[in-house]
Amino acid sequence: MTKELSEPESTFSLLERVRRNTLSDLLVRTSSRYPDKTAIQYQNKRLTYEQLDSLVNRTARGLREDGIKKGTMFAVLSNNSLDFVVLNFSLARIGAVMVPLNYMLNTEDVQYILEHAGIEGFAASAQYAERMDEAAARNKSNVSWRYLMDADITLETRPDWKPLAELRDGEQTSFVEADIQDDDLAHVLYTSGTESKPKGVMLTHKSLIAEYVSSIIEGKMEAEDIAIHALPFYHSAQLHVFLGPGVYVGSTGIILPQASPEAILEAIETERATQLFCPPTVWIALLRHPDFERRDLSSLKKCYYGAAIMPREILKELTEKLPQARFWNFYGQTEVAPLAAALQPEDQLRKLGAAGKAVLHVETKIVDDNDEEVPRNQIGEIVHRTPHAMKGYLHDPEKTAEAFRGGWFHSGDLGVMDEEGYITIIDRKKDMINTGGVNVSSREVEETLYELEGVSEAAVISIPDSYWIEAVTAIIVPKKGSSITREEVLQFCKEKLSTYKVPKYIEFADTLPKNPSGKLLKRTLRETYKNIGS
Repeated sequence: MTKELSEPESTFSLLERVRRNTLSDLLVRTSSRYPDKTAIQYQNKRLTYEQLDSLVNRTARGLREDGIKKGTMFAVLSNNSLDFVVLNFSLARIGAVMVPLNYMLNTEDVQYILEHAGIEGFAASAQYAERMDEAAARNKSNVSWRYLMDADITLETRPDWKPLAELRDGEQTSFVEADIQDDDLAHVLYTSGTESKPKGVMLTHKSLIAEYVSSIIEGKMEAEDIAIHALPFYHSAQLHVFLGPGVYVGSTGIILPQASPEAILEAIETERATQLFCPPTVWIALLRHPDFERRDLSSLKKCYYGAAIMPREILKELTEKLPQARFWNFYGQTEVAPLAAALQPEDQLRKLGAAGKAVLHVETKIVDDNDEEVPRNQIGEIVHRTPHAMKGYLHDPEKTAEAFRGGWFHSGDLGVMDEEGYITIIDRKKDMINTGGVNVSSREVEETLYELEGVSEAAVISIPDSYWIEAVTAIIVPKKGSSITREEVLQFCKEKLSTYKVPKYIEFADTLPKNPSGKLLKRTLRETYKNIGS
């Protein structure tokens, strides 16, 4: 007779280990399937999956011997690098919780996260070490471990810092094992904090891997893919929609430190890359770069955009200039790890401008202010149910309860769903402009501006106005060599838009402010231009 599992504790633990599926486990399986296949290329280094797994294992062993264990909150501040990838899987292997930090954060913002998350250890590349030291000096919690990333073992380091290379010195080969469960916390990713202090999004191994499966299925990802990883790994899109799923299927990843258009275009040509993800702002930068026409980009087959709304005119231009490529729109939020909906290549023209349909592991609907589902084609807030979803906001049960009210995750995005289930994003709630008592979608005005010859980039915001309360304001980056004028923009908008949607103010700029993931910083624009109407 078979014994009950609850009787011998060791039997239960072994069974749980056999059934377990964590970030570390997926790398182990891929290494077993493709030991000699190139996993990562970074600068002058190429690692096979077997070599990557060995490096991860030796790093995990060193971290554990230093005292880092399951549940340790561990921050990472770095540009994209091999060590970032290694730490991602090494920390997962011992059950520590990785907290990736935006490298544009100032010392005060870093300090806030160190304190809020209770960070006990961190790693940083040399250029950010001083910032981490300064933040830790102000930190009320005790930081016990400091590691220098991308540094040679013989390098002179700052006091109290140890090169990661020291941890993996030697030839230890035995597998590092830890008592980790699928729904244990793996990552805490902090939101951008546009409206208040940043919130810590708690993502488990289980939620991440469910999202990886959705990404792989919806994005048609395969082991044969050669992917460019140029957007920052601290952001959930590059880390969890592309790097993680890429390792899961056994594809090859080309890591670039930053999203330089020149470097991306060069890497596509030299590495014969087949896959690239960029937010719309970076796709625009690629299109406008002189190397776009000079480089051989014919290997590029799978192109993804997301993190912001892609202007229709830009998408049309991309499809014309990259006829061999297929395009996907990926939409979501960090709180759902982050993929929620996808627009497939065959739908790009038929459903131009849509975010797509809910992906494999996501159920989505549109609700009103009372959380009641609205009829199809009616505007409301987009909400989701999904195993991708976070466990909640770290140390913030009130915001967690608000986000999950009614048993659905509330995205904060306004959208409509058509009869076929395709979602179109209207705007972020905070980006809707109430001008003279009438709501205007900033996206609609931006789409119109992109139709005007001479416009390279456009952003539409509201600014305070004594008469309109909120005035529709357009900030335009002209194409190089363009002599576009305010009068031309105004006349074009009057011909295309209802009167109340026409911008009251039109400003020109050399660039638009963006974060490292390419997301447009409208809050910065609102602050910059807040007084132009006074």
